Amino acid sequence: MSTVVDIVGVRFRRAGRVYYFDPAGLPLNPEDLVVVETSRGTEIGQVVLGPKQVVESELTEPLKPVLRQAEAKDLRQMEYFKSKERDVLAKCEEKVAQFNLPMKLISAEYSFDGSRLTFYFTAEGRVDFRELVRELAATFRTRIELRQIGARDAAKLMGGLGRCGRSLCCATFLSDFAPVSIKMAKDQDLPLNPMKISGICGRLLCCLGHENELYCEKKQKLPKSGDHVISPLGPARVVGVNVLKETVLLQMESQATVELPVSQITFSKSETVPELPNAPKPDSQISKDQQSDRLPEEQQDGKPPKEQQEGKPPRERQKRGKKK
Repeated sequence: MSTVVDIVGVRFRRAGRVYYFDPAGLPLNPEDLVVVETSRGTEIGQVVLGPKQVVESELTEPLKPVLRQAEAKDLRQMEYFKSKERDVLAKCEEKVAQFNLPMKLISAEYSFDGSRLTFYFTAEGRVDFRELVRELAATFRTRIELRQIGARDAAKLMGGLGRCGRSLCCATFLSDFAPVSIKMAKDQDLPLNPMKISGICGRLLCCLGHENELYCEKKQKLPKSGDHVISPLGPARVVGVNVLKETVLLQMESQATVELPVSQITFSKSETVPELPNAPKPDSQISKDQQSDRLPEEQQDGKPPKEQQEGKPPRERQKRGKKK
């Protein structure tokens, strides 16, 4: 029979990952501040998931217990070290400039009891900061840790406003970074301009993934640009679609354009739909005589074929006849 254990979810920073601990019989509720023992030392975190029971076999590693609920003296100690983080960051920047290291410091973070000081930085490649660590340890008299992070993690730590005018998604509610691809921008008919689809981190906007599933679902119910449909006004060709409004922009036989809801048009991908009289035909539907009238681009401009411009004989002259 499987053993059931109690767990609580604790988060150490806003929009950070949730880590699970053994409540150790304490009456904990969401938003309570607790002192816990982690692999990086003693920390203060906030309970975001109240006590619940799970099967022990679902746990990947043994749970560490919650030491106690945070007291007033714990909070004062945490605020004391947090108030020093800006000054130590400035001093560290001076040391980085002194050693001429190719790195950009993002933030400094003291542990709850001040036993460890962590600096987060970004860099193009690997950085040899051994001398810097020794210098910082001698200056601040504590354990020093330098951690290299990516552009998205840097934006998450620094925070800011996105192009929408709201706080960054990564700094407010995203606990993990989901993969984002350029195909999502194409599916949402966004301009493929890096300046318009990139965030302050220089990567593709995380919000492209928020609505991608909705766009893909709605596009399956809409015709594609170039499709021929039947509308209340007669046969027409699709020249644009509005996915969110679920409307279609149509070009009529008279070359006039009209926007109609998709519910008012008839289209089928499996059936043949009448085409407009002025619609261009593909090459497969053009007769051989008509195809012979369509000269290559070089001949239309009054220039010889490319192979003759380069001093090469035409392809048919390169073929050797059979020897008699």
